[in-house]
Amino acid sequence: MIDKLSWISVYPEIILLIMACVIALADLGVKSPRRTTTYLLTLLTLAVVAALQAAYATGGATLYGFGNMVVSDQMGNWLKCFATLAVMVTLVYGRPYAADRDMLRGGEMFSLSMFALLGMFVMISGNNFLVIYLGLELLTLASYALVALRRDNVTATEAAMKYFVLGALASGFLLYGMSMMYGATGSLDINAVFKAINSGQIKHQVLVFGLVFIVAGLAFKLGVVPFHMWIPDVYQGAPTAVTLLIGGAPKLAAFAIFIRLLVEGMLPLALDWQQMLMVLSIGSLLIGNLAAIAQTNLKRMLAFSTISQMGFVLLGLMSGVVNGNIHSAANAYSSSMFYIITYVLTTLASFGVIMLLARDGFESEEISDFAGLNERSPLYAAVMAICLFSLAGIPPMVGFYAKLSVLQALIASGQAVHIGLAVFAVMMSLIGAFYYLRVIKVMYFDQPVGAGEITAPFDVRALLSVNGALVLVLGLVPGGLMTLCANAIVQMLGT
Repeated sequence: MIDKLSWISVYPEIILLIMACVIALADLGVKSPRRTTTYLLTLLTLAVVAALQAAYATGGATLYGFGNMVVSDQMGNWLKCFATLAVMVTLVYGRPYAADRDMLRGGEMFSLSMFALLGMFVMISGNNFLVIYLGLELLTLASYALVALRRDNVTATEAAMKYFVLGALASGFLLYGMSMMYGATGSLDINAVFKAINSGQIKHQVLVFGLVFIVAGLAFKLGVVPFHMWIPDVYQGAPTAVTLLIGGAPKLAAFAIFIRLLVEGMLPLALDWQQMLMVLSIGSLLIGNLAAIAQTNLKRMLAFSTISQMGFVLLGLMSGVVNGNIHSAANAYSSSMFYIITYVLTTLASFGVIMLLARDGFESEEISDFAGLNERSPLYAAVMAICLFSLAGIPPMVGFYAKLSVLQALIASGQAVHIGLAVFAVMMSLIGAFYYLRVIKVMYFDQPVGAGEITAPFDVRALLSVNGALVLVLGLVPGGLMTLCANAIVQMLGT
């Protein structure tokens, strides 16, 4: 059951786990207020793990380990590689911010981030209901602690409490759905569940009942309507560095468990879950965009924007199976994967700018705080503008191609409902453009509120410039990343 292949398939996870424990212990001896040694060790570990994942992904092999409980395939390895890079970028942006807010008294921010990343890895690699659930719990428990890292801050503690209560509820939903599926199919193994459902011998009502709870639990993790209640409060209440840790890399893991559970495990029930995803996506696009207009707090506005962006991801996921035919599945799922990767890239840069503008004792999170940013720092204003244009879906930014690929997948199905949904999504994007462009107008045409230069460490400035440039460059030449996503999904569907 546990052979050499099993260990090879989880090699990066083992390195991450050992180093997370080593760094947590080594940090006890670190005296510098900015935790330089801990920070460098963490970045070095993450760089090695990301390189390993990229090597596994380019190798293109699919490995099953520990009696089929774990799978290492191209899609999973690329998502793990991008999640690792996202956590690295988050820590580079977040360190000066965290140091100013007394969050680096210990190295918890670094070790908890690594354990959260390990949770994402387990979720992405899981080929068994319980393994996926264990990964999810590891990620969420680390996230609760990270949100509450500023113990003396009332809003952060309140956000952590809300997150904890709602997160526990969602975990219960997911676990209950999984137990129903186990009861109906007699297996926790995703491949065995697929075969059992496909045999057509199990009562359809029982399967749908379990499916409803699984979709509800997954929808909470992605943060789509009507399971979005926690997103605005947690995004606004958590320290911005932690908001980025929750709003960035975990979205990739959430996408992976959608694929693992719904596509790999329950594709014969696609007709049922696609309808559920359709309702969730319509609600997310409508409420996310309309609620964002009313926000004056930028973090809260970006939280509602996240809800609407996730609606787009679901549009891709729900257009894979048409009339029981899976010919368009690879196109639809790869467009969703492309969307979520580019969304995370854009989110990293936009929250990076928010953290940059924050000073000791001052959170730069109101839209009015960005007034006249172009006069104070043309570079940061340009990076923020590129991100907002991308989120709005304006060419030549990468966000435009992401939206285009999802809409094209919808229209390619030829279904009247799907074409109607594509029109609705475009109308909602038009509404969305208003609140993104409003921030750009404030940055470029309003008078600056606070004078003075904006200073940042060199590594943050350099990384932010590269991050902003990538959003633009990937919009001009999206082919490479699109091909990568398509190949990964085709291989996943083929195994």
